[in-house]
Amino acid sequence: MKFPKLAMIGAVVILSAGLQGCVIAVNGDGENYSTSDSVSKKEASNRAAIASFTDGMTVETVQNELGTPEFSDLWTVDNVRYRVLYYRTQRVHADGNTTRDECTPVVFANGNLIGTGEFALSRIPQNN
Repeated sequence: MKFPKLAMIGAVVILSAGLQGCVIAVNGDGENYSTSDSVSKKEASNRAAIASFTDGMTVETVQNELGTPEFSDLWTVDNVRYRVLYYRTQRVHADGNTTRDECTPVVFANGNLIGTGEFALSRIPQNN
């Protein structure tokens, strides 16, 4: 069965209308510009917030300011409950995935902030 030329043109127009707005611009790394830009802004915002933190802040206060962490660890040693929240602060790998080495640890003992960064993390006992 042959379709009339007008019917075929109509089908092409209808089908192509659904494709409008589907263009994705990518940079040289193969990342979406808007995504890369928004991630960079979020990283800068996280760095600024973490730099302003003071000892004793609660887990809730930090999460209210920074949102859900990329990673979270929780353990108890000698009746002290340690929680480490990891927030993305720099890009190391341009692969679209967030890894711990792209995050800054925010370290709590019994719900209160005791430090940030790798040095703070290295100073707390590990759960063996």
